[in-house]
Amino acid sequence: MAKKVKGNRIQVILECTEHKASGMPGTSRYITKKNRKNTTGRMELKKYNPILKKMTVHKETR
Repeated sequence: MAKKVKGNRIQVILECTEHKASGMPGTSRYITKKNRKNTTGRMELKKYNPILKKMTVHKETR
């Protein structure tokens, strides 16, 4: 049985935008949590992409 969500914190997946556009195989993804009450829009963070070996913008998926 699935757990009921308590509070406003939800788990989100961040995916690299530059890597997706380059067409290279593989993806760079990070999992984090956000407060859906304070951050209503999609998250955008600069994270390290180990395949491209540089800091890139990662956007929230779904």
